[in-house]
Amino acid sequence: MRGGFCHAIILSSIVNERTIMATKVYETVDLELMDGTVISMRPLKISLLRDFMKKFDTIAEVADSNEKSMDILVECAQVAMKQYKPELADDRENFEDVVDLKMVYKIIEIASGIKLDAEGNEAVAGILGTN
Repeated sequence: MRGGFCHAIILSSIVNERTIMATKVYETVDLELMDGTVISMRPLKISLLRDFMKKFDTIAEVADSNEKSMDILVECAQVAMKQYKPELADDRENFEDVVDLKMVYKIIEIASGIKLDAEGNEAVAGILGTN
């Protein structure tokens, strides 16, 4: 019995040591929506990132239409809302009432790493017709 107890203490020490050594691989960003609500954002979980990327990939098909491009960006941001603020994920009207275009760009950047603003990726700007 004594040997088992000793092994349990050693194993517990190893587990505790690993917990202390955990590394955070992302930054959490707080974004204040237009209604004053603050949401904490970090990169999307893989399950949501897949849905996000499927939607984002369709933007090249509508690059000649600013309205359709904006619709896709809003839909991508709403996919991200499933992780950040689920009640905005399925309520487009409410979502559009609490964000502006710069916020949509920021949500997309934090969620996926895709930078869309004027200083961002020129290739993406070309797809969006904003070059």
